[in-house]
Amino acid sequence: MITITLPDGSRREFEQALTVAEVAASIGSGLAKAALAGKVDGRLVDTSHRIEADAQLAIVTDKDADGLELIRHSTAHLLAYAVKQLFPEAQVTIGPVVENGFYYDFAYKRPFTPEDLAAIEKRMAELAAKNEPIVRRVLPRDEAVEYFKAQGEHYKAEIIASIPADQDVSLYREGGFEDLCRGPHVPSTGRLKHFKLMKVAGAYWRGDQANEQLQRVYGTAWASKDDLQQYLTMLEEAEKRDHRRLGRELDLFHLDEHSPGTVFWHARGWTVWQEVEQYMRRVYRDNGYQEVKGPQILDQGLWEKTGHWDKYRDNMFTTESEKRNYALKPMNCPGHILIFKQGIKSYRDLPLRYGEFGNCHRNEPTGGLHGIMRVRAFTQDDGHIFCTEDMILDECVTYTSLLQQVYKDFGFSEIIYKVATRPAARIGSDEIWDKAEHALIESLKRSGCDYVISPGDGAFYGPKIEYTLKDAIGRQWQCGTMQVDFSMAERLDAVYVAESGERKHPVMLHRAIVGSLERFIGILIEQHAGALPVWLAPQQVVVTAITDQQAEYAVSVAKVLQKQGVRVSLDLRNEKINYKIREHSMQKVPFILVVGDKEKANGAVAVRARGNQDLGVMPLPDFSQKLAADIAAKV
Repeated sequence: MITITLPDGSRREFEQALTVAEVAASIGSGLAKAALAGKVDGRLVDTSHRIEADAQLAIVTDKDADGLELIRHSTAHLLAYAVKQLFPEAQVTIGPVVENGFYYDFAYKRPFTPEDLAAIEKRMAELAAKNEPIVRRVLPRDEAVEYFKAQGEHYKAEIIASIPADQDVSLYREGGFEDLCRGPHVPSTGRLKHFKLMKVAGAYWRGDQANEQLQRVYGTAWASKDDLQQYLTMLEEAEKRDHRRLGRELDLFHLDEHSPGTVFWHARGWTVWQEVEQYMRRVYRDNGYQEVKGPQILDQGLWEKTGHWDKYRDNMFTTESEKRNYALKPMNCPGHILIFKQGIKSYRDLPLRYGEFGNCHRNEPTGGLHGIMRVRAFTQDDGHIFCTEDMILDECVTYTSLLQQVYKDFGFSEIIYKVATRPAARIGSDEIWDKAEHALIESLKRSGCDYVISPGDGAFYGPKIEYTLKDAIGRQWQCGTMQVDFSMAERLDAVYVAESGERKHPVMLHRAIVGSLERFIGILIEQHAGALPVWLAPQQVVVTAITDQQAEYAVSVAKVLQKQGVRVSLDLRNEKINYKIREHSMQKVPFILVVGDKEKANGAVAVRARGNQDLGVMPLPDFSQKLAADIAAKV
């Protein structure tokens, strides 16, 4: 007798071994039809998997995260199946699941064209419609190597040959195509209905530039037609919001191959930068932080003490002078410890909060660079709080509240909170870890935040909270962090004098709210589709006259606003007024003020707000008051 325990705690007994699919069928025909896989004692398996002993079982459907991943994984195989049918000489390599989809790498004699992609997608749909069963079999490693060599699949044979000789490997067949895979997979190709191929890119075999270049075909797959369409619509919206395109169109910044991974800020973009920086500087000032500034270059010996030289060396830019090795700092933490160490610190000085707009450099691979979102040179709103263990909770509660207000001011209303807990390899006692994790979790509870636990994802020296923003079109951006560090202060021998007179190492809390200013500004541009809130907009107001007769009055209006601290520009060109309005609207200026003879005579302005809103004519003092209110409200 075999007892199967289901997720709701109910039990079913069977007289003999049976498959996951058979258990699903015994529960109901609807579940049998929906079943994509099973979870047996926590392990994901095919529906054909036989259960030989008592077990806990969950039936996986397309409503589960595991089910969606199975769909994407199986669709990657369907892609390879279609490619082999249309281009028999193509060799298959690997095809993993990635965020929102999958890819598969192929070796072929010529590049795939957009027409090829359309043909492949059409063939995938035809193969899916056949509803061919996906069947697993197991072979000894060496037999699998010979099998794929005989098929002409030399890349696949090379992958299998790298597996230990005493291990068997699993293969999955659908129709005339068989592929190496650990699995599991959906039961048949008919479960794969909602997919689309997105693009082709280059990739190197095994990720090594010294190897031959392959073609990587990307696709996306979803559980329903609506989900697929929603994703494609989101991509269209994301394209409209792409910060790289908007950066050019709005004259904010540019990127140049003379300095890969760094940003050339134009006047308008630098205005946005300054607004973000000055806002965060006020946050420092108003919340008990001392703003400091550390050097860009630090000696190799320091990086060896912190452990970065061993673990992060490949990502650091280095230089040499007078037979000493140095590195451009990839983070600001060691510099803040060296500042902390100057002079004797007492327990009465704690918590001591340092903040820095620290310029950092990281040697990111060229292929990983992305606009101003992922760069090699960036500035962080970096902060470090030196405190005692008993202070961690209060500091985290205060920090979360502060972070929430900052994100709200920048236009983000939804934050996702994740607590990353102790990894297997770590330093420090369980007692200290218990206290730190409790402080982080309790701080979120006190702040009224729902959170998820990410077991084992903390750093080796301490746990952390990750704060992720959700933008206007549902994308997630991990920005803020609060990280507890028991290690670095001790490594660099930073101490304070405790109340007992004993010298102790402080706990170091690493915290950043916006993180990289470059990346955060890129997120802001995409969040607002370039139409930044009035307080952040590089040009807040444009004043334009209908004819030359109102030019002098337009100048006076601009001067009044400038004295108010408004970023205002004049447009006195001899162009039609509708042309000028359209041009400034394309630049997403929050307010366009038009002045004609009537406005001049009455000391008024005709106000057009962004989004083609005609606010009518109003006295200049009334507009000034409205503008000041909008800026103060950060709208």
